[in-house]
Amino acid sequence: MHGHQIRRDARIDRTTLWSQVKPGSLYGALHRMQREGLVDVVRTEQDGKLPARTVYAITEEGRRELHGLRADALREVTLAPDPVDLALVMSHDLDEDTLRGFVEDRRDALTAQLAVFRHERERAWPEQTVADDLIIEHAIARITAELTWHEQVLDRLGKLTAESEHRQHTKEGSA
Repeated sequence: MHGHQIRRDARIDRTTLWSQVKPGSLYGALHRMQREGLVDVVRTEQDGKLPARTVYAITEEGRRELHGLRADALREVTLAPDPVDLALVMSHDLDEDTLRGFVEDRRDALTAQLAVFRHERERAWPEQTVADDLIIEHAIARITAELTWHEQVLDRLGKLTAESEHRQHTKEGSA
């Protein structure tokens, strides 16, 4: 396939639901994979006055790499630290209303994302697979868990800010 075809297929297949592939980085990625021997240039073709397009094919090395990446992804469980956790730890200088505003904004953004994934779940596309359904359900479950946690944060904000104020006063008193 050529880059434009890959990008079009990714849009049609809703690749953005399960990956962080950005259309602007596709050609750079193809060139990088070519340098690494993961894809080869098959030919360059031109249709009328349209720009010439380079057609790529995956190499055997590319297939091995893909299989290895898939095996790693299926084996590994990764729960990366979320930057919001550090932000909470370092929020001692924020008053309760300001912190509440930030958390409510995050909750609202998550609620909007949840609505998008629920809409995608209801909207099937012609080649939709069981894997596509599972990916959407996984995203919904993760966002729902995040929303539950955000509600817990909102419920405990008073205690969080009071504890931060107490620690700040204790530090100032001992200085």
